[in-house]
Amino acid sequence: MKTYSISEVAEYFNMTPHTLRYYDKEGLMPFIERTSSGKRVFKESDMDTLKIIECLKSSGMPIKEIKHFIEWCSEGDSTLQQRYDMFLERKASVEAQMEELKKTMEVIEHKCFYYKTALDSGSEEVHKKNKLKSASTH
Repeated sequence: MKTYSISEVAEYFNMTPHTLRYYDKEGLMPFIERTSSGKRVFKESDMDTLKIIECLKSSGMPIKEIKHFIEWCSEGDSTLQQRYDMFLERKASVEAQMEELKKTMEVIEHKCFYYKTALDSGSEEVHKKNKLKSASTH
């Protein structure tokens, strides 16, 4: 069975070994085995769990809540409903974030157009003239 060192895992997830130690200290990785000298050894299944942890973290879920999820996983099938509900909540939260980002992108795209047009004409005055033209045609 292939195993990974903490530095290999940190590099794979583009994080520091310190972050992984913090996750372990906070109880997010109770499944991690250690060598006789105390070094953490990561298996493929640990990598899969870390992918979920990183997903939840990037969705804005606090470490404390991720820990609840990890605990539910350890409890087995009796917590399937809680885990399902949690992911439904995460889904709704991410969808709301995406909507906000979509609005943000619309403003950014408008400002890109605004400044590109101003650059092409040599002045922001082009927008003032266009506003006057559209106001007089209404």
